[in-house]
Amino acid sequence: MKKIVIFMALAAVAFASCEKDKKNNIPLPPVPNQVELITTFKVEFTDVNGVLPTVSALFVDVDGPGGNNPTAYDTIRLRANAMYNAVITLLNESVSPAADISVEVQQEGLDHLFCFDISSGLNLTINKTDLDANNFPIGILSQWSTGSISTGTTTIRLKHQPGFKTGACDIGDTDIELNFNTELN
Repeated sequence: MKKIVIFMALAAVAFASCEKDKKNNIPLPPVPNQVELITTFKVEFTDVNGVLPTVSALFVDVDGPGGNNPTAYDTIRLRANAMYNAVITLLNESVSPAADISVEVQQEGLDHLFCFDISSGLNLTINKTDLDANNFPIGILSQWSTGSISTGTTTIRLKHQPGFKTGACDIGDTDIELNFNTELN
């Protein structure tokens, strides 16, 4: 009889504890950013006037960060005093067939933002030309306006900003960040 009373008392405490959690409506912790493996990063530049040849800059690291060195890390070489439309393509080529991560970034545009930083002395202006449903830029599409002959570095970062995207580059997780040597000739 004593065991039954103790068992009933423990059961009542356990039941009351469960009810308390339901009353407090404790939220589950947020799901962490599931970073996609990006093995290939390509920027393709097309002259807006259709006169200059198309230019591509490629970064390829098939095994991802921390393994072997990248097999390609191009310099961005553009004509001085020109204007280019640019398109970024992201791939995961560690799987077959390769996964086009840029499609996912576009579909989840409310949570993603490409950020461009130009080193001092590089005569370049970059404007993002694609927008998400809240009219914030995404940056898969952009327009690059080159000035006079110069060299420097263009840093391109993909920011993941789920639920708090404002168009600012100083918030959120970084999915990938690349520093491309850049030459305007």
